[in-house]
Formats: sequence, structure tokens, C-alpha cells
Amino acid sequence: MLARFTGAGEEGKELSHHSMYRDIPPDFLRVVEPVAEAHGLEIVDASLKQGRGRARVLIVLDTPSGDGRVLVDECAKVSREVGHGLDVADLVAGSYTLEVSSPGIDRTLGREVDFARVVGRQVKVETREPLDGRRRFKGELLAFERGEASVRTEAGDFRIPFSLILRAQAFHPDGLKPEAKR
Repeated sequence: MLARFTGAGEEGKELSHHSMYRDIPPDFLRVVEPVAEAHGLEIVDASLKQGRGRARVLIVLDTPSGDGRVLVDECAKVSREVGHGLDVADLVAGSYTLEVSSPGIDRTLGREVDFARVVGRQVKVETREPLDGRRRFKGELLAFERGEASVRTEAGDFRIPFSLILRAQAFHPDGLKPEAKR
């Protein structure tokens, strides 16, 4: 069972620094954000997966430039500090596993700024409710403007409001990865 942190945002309003995390509850954000910022990082996404046994808290971090180059050592440091904060605040019932990672090349798109950074790339988008009879869209992100993602799929072009996006990911088609920068 996947339990996403849910919250509400207002469409048409400019996003403040804190409101860009529309699906992360304020109590959780109060623990995670200061730790990420202290390490010079930004939160891209966070979720809680619960099922049988132990829960999993997943946090995706990135650099302010959005290059995905978060060192493993930084993830480990953030994980230790966030884990302590979650325990003190008692925000996760029972035992849990905490996973902190970078977005990677096939990156999670959790904020509006993440969409703006990957215009021109291939994306997978799942909406909270059907849009034109479908919830899944796969294709090129043509633009991200005024809170809407314009995606060109094999079935045509779609404008998807950010407020309807449940989850999204940029990916490289056919598993091709860009050449490493030297």
C-alpha cells in the first residue's frame, strides 16, 4: 500500500519557498527541510510506504542547481539527522526504514521547478484523477508554464495542471543515458 503525504495548495498563486512542497505535511517538512537546507540541499519529494511490517520513509534530495549530484555521504548524514528528528517528533507510527537519495538521471519530478528543469526530456506522469479519460501520460515535456505541464504523447498533446499530478518522472528513452561530463 502506498500512502502519499497529501496536502492542499491553491492554484494560480505564486508559490512561496515552503508551499512548493504541496504533498508533504507541514509537521514532516518542519523536520526534514532544515536538515536538507543545512546541507545545502533541496527536498524534491517525500513519501511514506506502509504495508505489512516496517514502514518506509523515502526522501529525494537535490542540489539547488538541480544537477542531481548529491553525494552518498551527504545522503547518509541527512538520513541520520532526519531519522533522529522523526523519532523525537514521533511522526511515523512504529518502526520504519528511512531512505534518502538523489533524484538520479531518471529523476523524480516533485516540484514545479523540477518540471521546468527537464523541458525537452521524456516524462511519465500519473494524475490524481482522469484527464481526458486517462491517468497516465508518457511523452516529451514540451513546456511547463503557469502551473501546467504540456506533454506530447503518441495520442496527442495534453496540458496537465500541476495540481492534478500525483507522481512524475523524467527518463531517458530505451534506457539510454547521457554521456558523463568530464
